[in-house]
Amino acid sequence: MKRPAFLQRICARREPWDVAVVGGGATGVGIAVDAAARGYAVVLLEQSDFGKGSSSRSTKLVHGGVRYLQQGNVSLVMEALKERGLLLQNAPHLVHDLPFVVPNYQWWEAPFYGIGLKVYDLLAGKYGFGPSRRLSRAEVLARIPTLQPEGLRGGVLYHDGQFDDSRLLINLAQTAAEHGASLLNYARVLRLLKDTEGLVCGLEFRDEETEREHRLAARCVINATGPFCDELRRQDDPKAQSLIAPSQGVHLVLGRSFLPGQSAIMVPHTRDGRVMFALPWQGHVVVGTTDTAITAASLEPRPLAGEVEFLLETAGAYLARRPARADILSVFTGIRPLAKAGDGANTAALSRDHTLTISSSGLLSIFGGKWTTYRKMAEDCVDHAIVLARLEERPCATHSLRLHGWHPPADESDPLAGYGSDAEQVRQLQRDVPALAGPLHAALPIAGAQVVWAVRHEMARTLEDVLARRTRALFLNARAALAVAPAGADIMARELGQSESWQQRQIQEFNQTAAGFVVDH
Repeated sequence: MKRPAFLQRICARREPWDVAVVGGGATGVGIAVDAAARGYAVVLLEQSDFGKGSSSRSTKLVHGGVRYLQQGNVSLVMEALKERGLLLQNAPHLVHDLPFVVPNYQWWEAPFYGIGLKVYDLLAGKYGFGPSRRLSRAEVLARIPTLQPEGLRGGVLYHDGQFDDSRLLINLAQTAAEHGASLLNYARVLRLLKDTEGLVCGLEFRDEETEREHRLAARCVINATGPFCDELRRQDDPKAQSLIAPSQGVHLVLGRSFLPGQSAIMVPHTRDGRVMFALPWQGHVVVGTTDTAITAASLEPRPLAGEVEFLLETAGAYLARRPARADILSVFTGIRPLAKAGDGANTAALSRDHTLTISSSGLLSIFGGKWTTYRKMAEDCVDHAIVLARLEERPCATHSLRLHGWHPPADESDPLAGYGSDAEQVRQLQRDVPALAGPLHAALPIAGAQVVWAVRHEMARTLEDVLARRTRALFLNARAALAVAPAGADIMARELGQSESWQQRQIQEFNQTAAGFVVDH
């Protein structure tokens, strides 16, 4: 994971790549892992940083999708439950079981949700995380003492998976690199190249760090740009019809006192048609999400008027202490690249299945889907690419492929648990340089050594890369992240050999991004 080496390798290659992937989110990097593990020559280009978009802004759940079961999409639920089990098997350092409680305040809720969740268990089969069961009122309050007790009758317990999305994405990128793929962040694709027959045969991109333009040849170009999928499709064909119905989801991060136990809350029906979760995550509580149709995708989406209030109001109806704006430590917004259907007004009802399309010029596009099913999406996409590009057929190898960092689960209270097998090397760095050992801020379990590690081994190029995605500082506590920005920039500048002016520019740019994560009281 050395960016200069990747850039040099990409520029030096004269023969066509088997597969060129555009997009460095879960879908694109997953495709790179699959194709590289089969032995194909793979290059991946990302316009910003890996996971800059939706792949770092999920609800942090690896789940089958209880709501999709309500919608009757049994096949998607079964596929996601299987993939959930494979993720636990292949990345146990980042994926773990999380018990959920569905509180019951009406007489009919316990049998209704109890039966539905037994079906959920049944569909999981051998990939199940644990059986669901009915809970008494006392058992519910023992698990979630901060729940609103008035009118509470009992509840239903079930199990799903939780993970750290952007950490998993970086491990996927490292896995792809270990199998020979070349990956480049801050590489914006400018245009597709076509041969004399009008077929896509490569692309041109700009290295955003040097502003130099480069071109490469490829037997197959895959458009895995998520919410920006239609933009690349229109580069290929200006008359291409829009296939994406973007929707945004907002999440609030609160202090642990709002949910002090080890169980999460699932509210099965809110007034916008979604389920709502309140779940413990990295010593904090994540509450989400909304499902709001938007007209255009942005790399840095912001919550719309009313979304924050909706989440506070919904959470307040179930928690004994109602959270207020002053309690919000961070707010983050992600965009779902949903497949269009009808007018797209009710995005909560749109399918989370993935879709593959091939244009008349041979551009292969993939969109829709969800984090949990990234591996199966990648397998389907590479299978199509093999046929399209007439590549030698090779079987998918990711079903049991251990991802970079694979390690038996560590104590979740360990701030380095998510580094898996890399954790000991980060600790060694702390021992070698004691100044890097302590936390950068009392409210954040993030040490200077993690900043150095992110630069040396995880291709972090900007302060935002480190504070938002290599560590989760910005997502956990936006104001604390703003406070550590100068110290983080100083460590990075020394590691990268950058100037004082670079540091100031990084701090300024990070402050602008972080403003979207801060909620005014």
